[in-house]
Amino acid sequence: MLLAEVARATQRLADAGVPSPRFDAEELAAHVHGTERSRLHSVADAEFDARYWEAVARREAREPLQHITGRAFFRYLELQVGPGVFVPRPETESVVGWAIDAVRAMDVAEPLIVDLCTGSGAIALALAQEVPRSRVHAVELDERALVWARRNVEGSRVVLHHGDAREALPELTGQVDLVISNPPYIPLGEWEHVAPEARDHDPELALFSGEDGLDTIRGLERAARRLLRPGGMMVVEHADTQGGQVPWIFTEDRGWADAADHPDLNNRPRFATARRVAR
Repeated sequence: MLLAEVARATQRLADAGVPSPRFDAEELAAHVHGTERSRLHSVADAEFDARYWEAVARREAREPLQHITGRAFFRYLELQVGPGVFVPRPETESVVGWAIDAVRAMDVAEPLIVDLCTGSGAIALALAQEVPRSRVHAVELDERALVWARRNVEGSRVVLHHGDAREALPELTGQVDLVISNPPYIPLGEWEHVAPEARDHDPELALFSGEDGLDTIRGLERAARRLLRPGGMMVVEHADTQGGQVPWIFTEDRGWADAADHPDLNNRPRFATARRVAR
């Protein structure tokens, strides 16, 4: 019975324009029935929970899957998420992967890492987990997002700070090995083109940043310039339509070298990196 209902739900979600209808229908079924997607076939007909259709209706209305299940997966992490915090995206995993490789290549015993605009804490936690001796600080301005970040970093080595990323952590000036950020980068005029899941549910502070979408990144360039030691690295995510624009923010006359764009798994420009060379 459950698998037949999942098939019906898949069609409903597809008709509603949900990008991954089969996955979402199965994930909702697993969530409601307290099992894994791979075990859905083992749920007896008598155990079918009608609350499944309530969950499907919410997803059909384009409420984020992660808000309904209360969890988001990011690299090797399972995070708590919900209204008020940006839901981490799969494309950001490649950004973190590059950062991890960069930190390991530095051959620093206890690398100091700062995650600006941390949101749920996903990036900071992934770095703390995968670079075991790292010292990781995370900064978030939005108080609603901070509630979720606190839940996620509890018991970890991540030190969470409430504040403006552009002015944060003056006590670490000139000491940081890597600054990383997934900041807001959508131009204000693009509002109507944003997917409903993000536009209607992610906090605006985590999405939009000025007429060209680059206002926050310009502020982060100044913050990273202050925080990084010579040789330290900056890694910042951006929209695939901003490829070629972001590296030009990290210019040689400001003390940067090797500014470059990098593709995501779909071979679209997704993040820029630069190396701090002068103080």
